[in-house]
Amino acid sequence: MHLVTGATGQVGRRIVRLIRDREEPVRAFVRLSARYGELDQRGAEIFVGELEDTRDIQRACRGVRVILSTHGSTGNPQRLDYRANIELIDAAKDNGVEHFVFISVLGADRGYEDAPIFKAKREVEKYLAASGLNYTILRPSGLASELIASAERCRDSGIYVLVGDPGNRTSIVSTDDLADIAVASMTAEGAKNRTFSVGGPDVLKREDIPSVYGRILDREPVVINVPLPVVDFVRAGVGFFDTDLQCNLGTFRTLLANEFYCTPEEIELLESTFGLKLESLEGFLRRYLGF
Repeated sequence: MHLVTGATGQVGRRIVRLIRDREEPVRAFVRLSARYGELDQRGAEIFVGELEDTRDIQRACRGVRVILSTHGSTGNPQRLDYRANIELIDAAKDNGVEHFVFISVLGADRGYEDAPIFKAKREVEKYLAASGLNYTILRPSGLASELIASAERCRDSGIYVLVGDPGNRTSIVSTDDLADIAVASMTAEGAKNRTFSVGGPDVLKREDIPSVYGRILDREPVVINVPLPVVDFVRAGVGFFDTDLQCNLGTFRTLLANEFYCTPEEIELLESTFGLKLESLEGFLRRYLGF
């Protein structure tokens, strides 16, 4: 049995599909409010629970051979990104889990003090590596699936809003490729007890992204560049009435202010270890947008 947390998310849903395509059993950890009908129809075992509840985590891990932790948070990194993963690792040890796959984030090891999610992911990485479990840690850059809605808005409005430095580099990974790598890492010998940076094959400047949209949509968008100090101003204002949101906006600012890309050597290592050819951002968007 495989356990997938965050099973209705962009990565987790794809992982559940892949495991069921292999006709292997998978338990999908979901919230009652989530849309999990497709996973149920594919034959996944649906486990309705809360990752904030220790008892649910312990129950979900019973009889599990592999855990794939794909969940994240937008508002509670202490409880979901950190505590829930620590408890998953402890439950994995108690239940004799054979392999633990953890989806972290590119840059988790850079020491970004103002980014709670990065800090939580890094502490989980360290705890997992010291746990005695067999593990694989994947550090993805931005997900291509997160740009589908952006491309659709650009198609409808002809406008692309770019926040921060247009020259910052990124290597956005196909979300399908990330799911493939996560599933392959359960059995690939070269993935055992290893940490991988995961990105797409192309290093793009952020100003290149609207050009990608332009080629797909056959219409170059108008780019509106919002300076990063605007985000700082908004964040400072938010702090007067919601300090938790202000703190979480630190992660958002970190993503905007820094570069997140993989080196050619890291891409070569991914492709050779997992036996796949990574898909470009443009190829991914063309498939999903139907162009």
